[in-house]
Amino acid sequence: MFDRETAWQALTARDRRFDGVFFVGVTSTGIYCRPICPVKPPRKENCVFFSSAEAAEKAHFRPCLRCRPELAPGNAPVDKPHRVADLLLRHIEEGVLESELSLDSIAADLGISLRQLRRIVQQELGVSPVELRQTRRLLLAKQLLTETRLPVTEIALASGFSSLRRFNDVFQSRYRMSPSRLRKATSEPAHEVIEATATLRLAYRPPFDWELLLGFLSQRVMKEVEAVADGHYRRTVALGRCRGWISVRNLPRHHALEVTFTTSLSPVLPALLRRLRDLFDLNAQPLQIADHLAQDPLLQESVAHFPGLRVPGAFDGFEMMVRAILGQQITVKAATTLSSRFAAAFGEPFVTPFADLSRLSPFPSRVAQATLDEVASLGIVSARSSTILAIAAAFNAGDLNFSGIKQPDEVVQRLLSLKGIGPWTASYIAMRALRWPDAFPREDIAIRNNLGGLTAAQAEARSQSWRPWRSYAVMHIWHSLTPKK
Repeated sequence: MFDRETAWQALTARDRRFDGVFFVGVTSTGIYCRPICPVKPPRKENCVFFSSAEAAEKAHFRPCLRCRPELAPGNAPVDKPHRVADLLLRHIEEGVLESELSLDSIAADLGISLRQLRRIVQQELGVSPVELRQTRRLLLAKQLLTETRLPVTEIALASGFSSLRRFNDVFQSRYRMSPSRLRKATSEPAHEVIEATATLRLAYRPPFDWELLLGFLSQRVMKEVEAVADGHYRRTVALGRCRGWISVRNLPRHHALEVTFTTSLSPVLPALLRRLRDLFDLNAQPLQIADHLAQDPLLQESVAHFPGLRVPGAFDGFEMMVRAILGQQITVKAATTLSSRFAAAFGEPFVTPFADLSRLSPFPSRVAQATLDEVASLGIVSARSSTILAIAAAFNAGDLNFSGIKQPDEVVQRLLSLKGIGPWTASYIAMRALRWPDAFPREDIAIRNNLGGLTAAQAEARSQSWRPWRSYAVMHIWHSLTPKK
């Protein structure tokens, strides 16, 4: 359980990643809430924090009628409503929520009925799954009409509509104008299509240290799959049956990233944009995080110089896990060399306009078919080769994923049950692939050395004052405190 100060920081952040992790009782009202409650935060001295709703009620606090603590992840009778709603959003963006069958499948995976699933979405988001899907599609279509010159027919399909007629009817009904009229009326100039590409913007909260983030990614690129050059991040993309490439640059004056993508990726655009928001940590609240970490003299100077530091996420979960396994007990440079060999051996060739992008990231299905000797021949030690083959098989079978239903600690425990995945690797994956802001790889030798040669247990104790933003503290330590070679 968080201590009082840590819980207060998480409460004032209203970060959904902490929903269900703790609850706050307000002594002035006798009510207890989730940390994401929309009402004005109570005074700090009036807060009592609990690790469970049961503990809050035992202390005679009543549940809030606005945020409804019984719906917090892990506490509702039907289990994890917010996670269920978030999973539905992800499925919509991944383009797989297209039928009653898929809704049935999701409900079955969660051990609930389709009726319960519908009720959860209505309670959490105020709409039905069909209405949720339609709103998401229309908002994406509106952005594409405003910011690109993609043909209206392509926009309809990219937004998830099965036909242009259906798109026009729904758009006219909701916005009381046709798609073409909206395009003509928009005040923002649309980007020209160059070599079958289009461009969109993804907003963020400033400050945003693009150069620092690019520097981290550039040291860890999977060559031929990713590249960092001239202030751009580029990579090949394979989502579902769609193949293409993206190029991302910062627009600091607009507080946004500009994403150029091949129109071949239009059918999976929602999934693509979500992955990019995760990769570049665009939902972070940097000023609040920096204010908290700057209270520690150890981090003060780094925070002052890099207040816009982000925790780089992962574009692809399998790719991230392979990279983490290859990085066990070797240097970043050596791990990058191995990951690039891995891509060259198992990634499909793919043609792009960029000389340094020529392959797709290896698919779990391809790697699962490889032999131990094939993987080990790349210079990867036998134990790690076995682990990579095991996780490829798990991903391919659907036994391992980062869908967001489970709490991070549950996923970490699942990772630790896999042979060859230790605490450092699991924590690193939690930081980047699970987007957990409080992950702390306490076994990391660079962290322990820069904390004065502490043991792992001592480093864990030392890190408590950084909670709930320990992932960001780790990034500051790695960047500013670790001696450069």
